[in-house]
Amino acid sequence: MKISKIEAKQLLERIIFEETDPQDWVQDVWGLSALHGESAAKLLEVFYALIEYCSEEQLDNLLQTLLQEPLKNLE
Repeated sequence: MKISKIEAKQLLERIIFEETDPQDWVQDVWGLSALHGESAAKLLEVFYALIEYCSEEQLDNLLQTLLQEPLKNLE
């Protein structure tokens, strides 16, 4: 089943940031260290760029791979 970019973005946000808003995550990291906060902000920019530029099929494949990894580790 193919998923839309919006659904893929939401799932990836849950995997990466759990229940924290991505912008809040950046601010939390920034509060701990300005150097790491800058890196966190850049990572978030890259995250959004990947969502924008990847096709739905590529995002779907990425999610399938990410969600299968924990299952492989249980074997």
